[in-house]
Amino acid sequence: MMKAVGSTRPLPVTDPAALIDLELPKPKASGRDLLVRVMAVSVNPVDVKMRAWTTPPEGQPLILGYDAAGLVEAVGKDVTLFKPGDAVFYAGTKFRPGTNAEYHLVDERIVGKKPASLDFTAAAALPLTSLTAWELLFDRLEVVPGKRVGGTLLIVGAAGGVGSILIQLARRLTGLTVIATASRPETRDWCLSLGAHHVIDHRRPLHEELKKAGLPQPNLVTSLNHTGEHFPAIVEALAPQGKLALIDDPDLFDVRLLKPKAASLHWESMFARALFETPDMIAQHRILNDVAALVDDGVLRTTLTQPMGRIDAATLLRAHAAVESGTSRGKIVLTGF
Repeated sequence: MMKAVGSTRPLPVTDPAALIDLELPKPKASGRDLLVRVMAVSVNPVDVKMRAWTTPPEGQPLILGYDAAGLVEAVGKDVTLFKPGDAVFYAGTKFRPGTNAEYHLVDERIVGKKPASLDFTAAAALPLTSLTAWELLFDRLEVVPGKRVGGTLLIVGAAGGVGSILIQLARRLTGLTVIATASRPETRDWCLSLGAHHVIDHRRPLHEELKKAGLPQPNLVTSLNHTGEHFPAIVEALAPQGKLALIDDPDLFDVRLLKPKAASLHWESMFARALFETPDMIAQHRILNDVAALVDDGVLRTTLTQPMGRIDAATLLRAHAAVESGTSRGKIVLTGF
């Protein structure tokens, strides 16, 4: 048996029954799966959404959690990339039980070797946001890593988990001018410390903020939260023939606003490769290994800001509440059962 934390019905984060401690059978590895002993997990907005929206089948609690760092306990017969004892980090999938459990099954093709320079707590902050930021910048917006070309990237909502990695990737691996948005002094300072060239306030009209700072219209924009609220302002700020990429789940908005500028819209979901087992699914293994190397070389840093304690229902509820508040900076991580 193993300890786990799960949800039996969608409830507000203020309800103590929204997440409960469980004892479940320990799973067994087969095929290309790794059985990972989970040492640390982080909490993402997707955890909050799934808890609040999902009704699991009767008698089958929903085990949340996507980010994890841990040790490979056992491997399936078709595994070639890892062996027992390897330290790993990864983001799981929406269609399998999550990482809020002592032991977790995950396909080796979406797992990377943990950065050697980080402990499990610091490493657990990175996988989902690193994959999202990497795919957003290099796959969806088609920026070429290592190619020092010009251009401007505006990151709307930059102080959260994805933005904290995206700032670093864009500043360290490209020649883009990086403009972040933040609305509070502490989040502004955070974005600057990660490498943003400029920070503007997304509570004010974006095009006016850019003009006031003497900055050009960005040819690339990433919107990481509240896209529906910001969409008209983003379109006004975006350069003609520019590209807009987003990751959140906004209410309906009028995409036709992009047409006069011949601008394109791109959506990023780091779960897509695993969900559809795309031919390039193993790209996430390679991305995480590249991220680990960049961390160990001192190019990227962990975005851990709030180590919150042990992995149990009470602590996870506090973490969910912090993420749900919309004011968290960087990543929240829980360690050990």
